[in-house]
Amino acid sequence: MSFKSSLLKTAIKLTPNKMIIWVANFILKDIASLTDFDFNLDTRKLYVQVQLVGESEAIEVWMDDFAIVRDGESYEFIVQQTKSNRIWLHNLLARIAGKKWKIPVIPQLAAYIGTVAEVFKAEKSEQSEAIEANADTVE
Repeated sequence: MSFKSSLLKTAIKLTPNKMIIWVANFILKDIASLTDFDFNLDTRKLYVQVQLVGESEAIEVWMDDFAIVRDGESYEFIVQQTKSNRIWLHNLLARIAGKKWKIPVIPQLAAYIGTVAEVFKAEKSEQSEAIEANADTVE
């Protein structure tokens, strides 16, 4: 892992959830209120609870096992599991789970996508590492 991606990963881990909630609520003023937020980069889990203005019940979203993968010269985002407490949103998220979504190239951010992809790269399981090690010894 490069120094830049290590630094970025550390900054993400050290950013307090209360600060993220405060900034999000500043941006979403008069639209919604972020009431709970939990992001764990190590376990690849995200939880968000949002209260939309005028709604009586908050919307909750869980995402598990997400990553950015490189496909040749482009990058793709993948999330393996998603769910929500709202049926319509749960069904919508189920349609995107397990599929790769190409990340569009934004010229102003093109220089940074490699570092971001390194921070959010898919972690190999111990089992897949053992299989690769055995394959290397066979060759």
